[in-house]
Amino acid sequence: MTEEISNLSTRQCQPCEGGTPPLEGDRVAGLLGELPGWELRGAAISKEFDFKNYYQTISFVNAVAWIANSQGHHPDLEVSYRRCRVSYVTHAIGGLSENVFICAAKVEALFGW
Repeated sequence: MTEEISNLSTRQCQPCEGGTPPLEGDRVAGLLGELPGWELRGAAISKEFDFKNYYQTISFVNAVAWIANSQGHHPDLEVSYRRCRVSYVTHAIGGLSENVFICAAKVEALFGW
């Protein structure tokens, strides 16, 4: 885990309101570069996680839901038998905020254990 991910994963999401400009360009590229396997997809970032079985997949989904609830920042989840795609966007600003990267780093740390 890089220092940037470690720092992001220990931070807490801050409420984000409309009128706040989304992150762009070099800032997005820099933060995204610290999250292995995460990719920019439109106005969101996402990553697909693979598991050995359905039980592991749903355990992961439940852990991601706990993170989302504790941070007040909720991802879109696409769940199948042995796979889950996690996608984050800050809907209030129609793009990427630091909250997106904080939550992605928390999910990354979770998966790394």
